[in-house]
Amino acid sequence: MTSKILILDFGSQYTQVIARRVRQLNVYSEIVRYDTPASVLKSLRPSGIILSGGPASVYAKGAPQPDKRIYDAGIPILGVCYGMQLFGKWLGGVVAPSSRREYGRGHLQVSKASPLFHGLDERLEIWNSHGDSLKKLPKGFHAIATSDNSPYAAIEDSKRKIYGLQFHPEVAHTPRGSEILSNFVLGICGAEPSWTMKGFIETTCEAVRTQVGKNRVLLGLSGGVDSAVAAALLHQAIGDQLQCIFVDNGLLRKGEREKVQDVFGRNLKLKLLTVNAGARFLKALKGVSDPERKRKIIGRIFIEEFQRATKKIGAAKFLAQGTLYPDIIESVAIGDNPAAMIKSHHNVGGLPKNMKFQLVEPLKQLFKDEVRVVGETLGLPKEIVWRHPFPGPGLAVRTLGPIDAKKLSILREADAIVIEEMKAAKWYDRVWQAFAVLLPVRSVGVQGDERTYDFTCVLRVVESHDGMTADWVRLDHELLGRIASRITNEVKGINRVVYDISSKPPATIEWE
Repeated sequence: MTSKILILDFGSQYTQVIARRVRQLNVYSEIVRYDTPASVLKSLRPSGIILSGGPASVYAKGAPQPDKRIYDAGIPILGVCYGMQLFGKWLGGVVAPSSRREYGRGHLQVSKASPLFHGLDERLEIWNSHGDSLKKLPKGFHAIATSDNSPYAAIEDSKRKIYGLQFHPEVAHTPRGSEILSNFVLGICGAEPSWTMKGFIETTCEAVRTQVGKNRVLLGLSGGVDSAVAAALLHQAIGDQLQCIFVDNGLLRKGEREKVQDVFGRNLKLKLLTVNAGARFLKALKGVSDPERKRKIIGRIFIEEFQRATKKIGAAKFLAQGTLYPDIIESVAIGDNPAAMIKSHHNVGGLPKNMKFQLVEPLKQLFKDEVRVVGETLGLPKEIVWRHPFPGPGLAVRTLGPIDAKKLSILREADAIVIEEMKAAKWYDRVWQAFAVLLPVRSVGVQGDERTYDFTCVLRVVESHDGMTADWVRLDHELLGRIASRITNEVKGINRVVYDISSKPPATIEWE
């Protein structure tokens, strides 16, 4: 049986990062609700449990709490920040507000030998983000490391295999944090590093065959990485039972329709039906500014077009989607999870309740970088596998405010220039995502001898490992100037280009 680490989510913005770091150790990780009963957790037979950080204070009214029985379940536990404070308080210690909030870079001094710090230096650089701290140790625990402002920056009860870290080992700002997590997952928990994409393909194909039987499966191809990999994986699993449908919603990138038909229809020989529905999408989106409404409308029409398409190709019982693990996590509403909802994804939150298909989501366990590895393993072209992420609602959420055909055309041309120049300068494969955004903001400009009053285009280029956190890319000034010059000279309707230097968090990668 594959080893598994469960992560109890208390609302930290870094919960998904923890999950991804564990998977980088080739150990499967799964995020679960913070209040999942201990009996359910034990039935999942995890090798270990990680309690995430969170925005709450453990002494605050209504602070999220786990089932207290997990501490006596005989399963190794690692508490991170809020997670450490939880068991610190529950098991008899004292947690209180710090006299000085610790946020940002700090230093850890390892004070006692521990398997958690095996092979590491005695002094480590770490990343803190907390206002509370442990003031008194619970019975059975002792300190194994201190920080600049805390004598209990890391603690352990080696008998019960319960460990706590006041800092965040999962973030890149803790340079040797992955080694700390490795010591816990592989060393203390004894997890087997058997989570591989080759194994995932084999088990997923078998699961899909079991789920769908001899029934037909429909899949919407957008040309993006997720749907492309889902198509290749499903085709390997069920062959011609897969019927791909490409819905041209009028919200796609330049040349997208032709590229999809060429790669998937003619080259990969997948069964493909193209539906031209751009006019219908634009009509339904007319005057709509709210991004969540845009996503819901697009999701609804997308499914309706699928239902219409089935009349042409015959009935189908299943609808496949390229839903990823972060889509599912981010689509959990505030009331169901202490983390605030970031956005709904039209593959999840936007589906109408009367949908007539059963869902097949072969990628829902994977993060984006894992999806790319699956694509490569399946033999998809590099141009497809390493394409930058593109939102399900397309250019509708990169054209801020109400959209129309003219604005989409302007953005489509600007975006094509961005991609063309990034590739020409050999920057495209070095970044996570690069794209243009059209703002509903006009400003005065001068082009030739004439005064203009045109739109502003935002250039967004970020680097990331998995899309959960991101930083803006310090592009060469010459490249920035070339992109801006081409857009303002070649795209009628834009007279100003600005560069977004926001990181995630606090911003998101997409603007809507």
